[in-house]
Amino acid sequence: MQAGEIGAETAGDSYVPHSGNGGYRTLSNSLNLKYRIARNRLDGVAELRLQATQPLARFTLDLVGLAASRVRVDGRKADFRQVHGKLRITPPHAIEAGAEASVVIEYGGAPKPRRTRWGAIGWEELDDGVLVASQPSGAPTWFPCNDHPSDKASYRLRFETDEAYTVVANGELVEHRVVAGQGVWVYEQREPTASYLVMLQVGRYAKRELASTVTETAVFFPRPLERRVRADFDPLPAMLEVFDDCFGPYPFEQYSVVVTPDELEIPLEAQGLAVFGANHVDGQGGEERLIAHELAHQWFGNSVGVERWQDIWLNEGFCCYAEWLWSDAAGKTSADELAREHHALLSRLPADLMLGDPGPSDMFDDRVYKRGALTLHALRLAIGDDAFFDLLPEWTAANRHATATTTAFIELVERRTGDDFGSFFESWLYDPALPALPPAPVVDESFAGRVRSWVARRRD
Repeated sequence: MQAGEIGAETAGDSYVPHSGNGGYRTLSNSLNLKYRIARNRLDGVAELRLQATQPLARFTLDLVGLAASRVRVDGRKADFRQVHGKLRITPPHAIEAGAEASVVIEYGGAPKPRRTRWGAIGWEELDDGVLVASQPSGAPTWFPCNDHPSDKASYRLRFETDEAYTVVANGELVEHRVVAGQGVWVYEQREPTASYLVMLQVGRYAKRELASTVTETAVFFPRPLERRVRADFDPLPAMLEVFDDCFGPYPFEQYSVVVTPDELEIPLEAQGLAVFGANHVDGQGGEERLIAHELAHQWFGNSVGVERWQDIWLNEGFCCYAEWLWSDAAGKTSADELAREHHALLSRLPADLMLGDPGPSDMFDDRVYKRGALTLHALRLAIGDDAFFDLLPEWTAANRHATATTTAFIELVERRTGDDFGSFFESWLYDPALPALPPAPVVDESFAGRVRSWVARRRD
């Protein structure tokens, strides 16, 4: 092999040093899967469409805990080998730079979670069904992929399992039928999607559609939880309206929520989806902020993805701030009051985290969420409401269905305002010491009403 013909076996991201691959980008991934719940047996065929970014005599995909049995490249048998979570593929002929190639992989096994520093992630058996929660590196536990957020592709999933179960996945449900006691479900996710945001939920679920003026919206849930689910997710259509106004048009074809019968540590977002545990619904709106948070991820983290995990505050900080904006818009505690409350709480915690590069062990630390939100609130106070709320939809439009970096956000702020914000972001993102919040503006109307007034003006 000539130099430069072997694709890298990593995306080069220090936060997930063994994930992702180089030498190509994924255009599409079509999955045809059969699953036997009683035996936890998954058999699949994945057909990926790749585009080489360099001449490729060999390349790799991520696949963990499942065994490939046959690989074809452009219809011809390819040599392959699995080692340390990588599927190394040698096509019969090198792929030219810029050329597209079809890669078909037959594989199977008993899927299970991947053990990581963040706990067990990926495919997980429930008491009666399946949950997939892959952030940040669990997608290869159930399908071969280039597992890094910088690589986005369209997806098609055909999933066959026992007919008694409902299957929920990303995108539009284009087919559902029963054949010989097996339910066949086909979903198409047309918008570019990072592998960790491909989600699958299998369970005995009822479905309730919600009346939304923004997009098709539904909640899937175990029937015994219906009363609690109805009460807790009643605000969801209003949240969609507020966020659609604040952040720009909703970026996907639908939004669905799955409530599992099992308890989960945290809710989790996926492309056009979110999953909550039974412990997150109490019938009294006790976790309303989390409903807002996971919804906001559709703009921040899903449509506008991160180019590297180091910039995760662009996901979690924005979504935490969306919680505060929703509280404000719903006439509850104002964003400013919440910001000052959490600033006081953070000031009593160790100042040893750098928001713009928290490190892999702390990337999901609650301080990333809260300090990220505080950074946005401080920016809002610095540039004013009009400029701030013009900035948000401009950010989501400029990076719609793509990826972005902290540097790009800073450049947008400076371009929009015409001012130098270098020292501002240096102190909030790269100095572990917590900066002071600017004072709240003195205005006639309450600060809590300002978001509601702005939303009303936009609607007019």
